[in-house]
Amino acid sequence: MENQKAMLECIATRHSTRKFKPELVADDLLKQVIEAGRQAPSGKNKQQNHFLVIRKQEVLAELVDLVRQEFAMMELTEANSDDMGGAIKLSKKGTYVFKYNAPILIVVANKKGYGNNFADTSIAVQNMMLAANALDLGTCWINQLRWLQDDPVILSYLRNLGMADDEIPFGSVSIGYPATADGLPARQGLPVKGNSVTYID
Repeated sequence: MENQKAMLECIATRHSTRKFKPELVADDLLKQVIEAGRQAPSGKNKQQNHFLVIRKQEVLAELVDLVRQEFAMMELTEANSDDMGGAIKLSKKGTYVFKYNAPILIVVANKKGYGNNFADTSIAVQNMMLAANALDLGTCWINQLRWLQDDPVILSYLRNLGMADDEIPFGSVSIGYPATADGLPARQGLPVKGNSVTYID
């Protein structure tokens, strides 16, 4: 019963972290987070997720610059303003850092033509975020590489890092130690105001 309560509390108290300390996460903690992602269910148990764990700061800096460059070339439209509006505006100002300065970014790629690619990667990212919360680490889901998953510049860079030619990014997660007064993720309970439920009995 205690384990069940702890699991439900971990789900209820997971909130996004957007301010991180610069130091890298300890290897043993990071491996537990990655393993939680690897254990996620997948369609027909294909297990096709590919986890790119980027810890090299020079690579992260280059990726931030490339993402900013690609968004800055986009025009803000009514169709994209709700999703990418902030990224485009800040990139045009030259101030956009899509990963919130986290010291680690985990990019989850999957096969481009596979029907369950987004579902499989999403479950893996959620598993990792919950595991991180249980280990007192902060995380934030990062959508920007998915928005740029057909961008040739971004694809070329990720492929140079090891992503296969038939893979594209579907989910990413920033991870690190939260830059909070107590060093812990924010865990205050927030009311759920949306996500309606309909019972059909």
